[in-house]
Amino acid sequence: MKVVAIVGSIRKESYNMQLAQFIEKRYAEKLDLEVLSLKDLPMYNQDIENEAPQAVLDFKAKVKAADAVLWITPEYNGTVPGVMVNAIDWLSRVDKVMIGKPSIIMGASMGNLGTVKAQLHLRDILFSPGINSPLLSGNDVYIGAVHTKFDEEGNLTDEGTVKFLDVVIDNFLNWSKKYI
Repeated sequence: MKVVAIVGSIRKESYNMQLAQFIEKRYAEKLDLEVLSLKDLPMYNQDIENEAPQAVLDFKAKVKAADAVLWITPEYNGTVPGVMVNAIDWLSRVDKVMIGKPSIIMGASMGNLGTVKAQLHLRDILFSPGINSPLLSGNDVYIGAVHTKFDEEGNLTDEGTVKFLDVVIDNFLNWSKKYI
């Protein structure tokens, strides 16, 4: 299954990017995962949405070509980061490439609650009319104290978290088949 990962952090040493890269490696036999970069996306501007820059067109084309989307969000000030909201704004306009495309949300933070608040907000956004993405529920991945769960090579070393991800990824693959 072709999946794109949209990671809401552009920080060089992002734990959420490490999570995306871990998933890409661990589940390579199950998922054809491409981690998309948000670094080159310009700020959404309705004045140019019908003649969007090439970076936007390329980003939207990759999302459109994917069978599903994995959203991996940090939590900034109790909500979704601006770079992720900007990406969603581009995806929700003109050709609206997310409508009907299945999604799953994950996130990691150094705090104990993971990214629970950001994920709740992202869930609401994904149900908005311009996105309208079916969302796998009941498989919430909130990785708290993430700084204690990765080694220097970017490997997720917490056995319980890895086992849980194994179950969630299988659940997502089985659930999303009805939308593909």
